[in-house]
Amino acid sequence: MAESHLSPQRSAQGSVAEGFAFPVTVALTGASGAQYGLRLIEALVAANHEVWVMISKAAHLVIATETDVKLPAQPERLTDALSSRSGARPGQIRCFAREDWMAPVASGSGAPSAMVVCPCSTGSLSAIACGASNNLIERAADVALKERRTLVLVPRETPFSAIHLEHMLSLTRMGAVILPAAPGFYHQPASIDDLIDFIVARILNQLGIEHRLMPRWGESPASDGREGI
Repeated sequence: MAESHLSPQRSAQGSVAEGFAFPVTVALTGASGAQYGLRLIEALVAANHEVWVMISKAAHLVIATETDVKLPAQPERLTDALSSRSGARPGQIRCFAREDWMAPVASGSGAPSAMVVCPCSTGSLSAIACGASNNLIERAADVALKERRTLVLVPRETPFSAIHLEHMLSLTRMGAVILPAAPGFYHQPASIDDLIDFIVARILNQLGIEHRLMPRWGESPASDGREGI
């Protein structure tokens, strides 16, 4: 089971009783790179974490454009689709609508959760930096910041404008981690999956979740980095 510097927390439905590790909120927004977010959900499920998912309207369009994955927008059907795709156990994945203000992530008094916005559009980056909270994704990120919880933002844009860079600097000063979707090549990737796993591995490192997606610097490569997340 994955180890973390974050203590497992009981969710509104009792994660600890169900045997899941602490919940991680994953939000997909309308930047390119939907594959990163989908792979992250798979990795968190394999690491036995409860996963709370939010997908923006623009992200649904990106997923349909960049992948052959078909995901419904309705939360219950989306939960079933993601659970089937990732091999999640019953109750391990929970999906929330864009304006579900009763979701635990909408309040600091809800169940604590680390949060990753992957991919993070520059529009979402701006809204989070300004505390707009116009939808549940923005509000959940606002909660993570104000409660001093782990918040990882994965922008996929190039080049960055001064506006983007200023928002990233502001968010970094607030305690968020800016982790651009810029995979390295020193591990000699042989496929697009290897490039995707490079970024997902970095996200898991920030969450304190052990994995075998790829070796850490100085470690010997595993025989197959995509087995035994």
